[in-house]
Amino acid sequence: MDATSPRWLDSEQQKVWRVYLDGAARIDAHLDTVLRPYGLDLGEYEILVRLSEADERRMRMSDLAEAARQSRSRLTHTVARMEKKGLLNRMPCSDDRRGVIAALTDEGFALLESAAPAHVASVREVLVDVVDPDDFRALGRAMTAVTEVAH
Repeated sequence: MDATSPRWLDSEQQKVWRVYLDGAARIDAHLDTVLRPYGLDLGEYEILVRLSEADERRMRMSDLAEAARQSRSRLTHTVARMEKKGLLNRMPCSDDRRGVIAALTDEGFALLESAAPAHVASVREVLVDVVDPDDFRALGRAMTAVTEVAH
């Protein structure tokens, strides 16, 4: 095998990879379904959470995109849609003319407070309470390793 040959997955690795993809898709679909009655999808919910946790419930759009795991262009479209719903506002950054700040409105925070109990129950239902606690901790270690390499 030369340096340009792919390192194919063995059958066990392939099985784990595919079940990971299937599981992640099912989790995302379930979480989206639970958030739908609140007029949210998982990406919008994550934006509300990140803003609610930020100082003064505000973040630079570039930081929000990274925190919410969205491209800047996708975030811009999502934030525009959320702004029309009154969930957040955009404003110029005071210390950088090119920067834009997203700020959570009281309406957005109230919606987050309303949706959060259903969301956390659905996270438990689809993942936390389904897997053995040792496996859940192992998943945390595995995803930490993945995120550390990705940065």
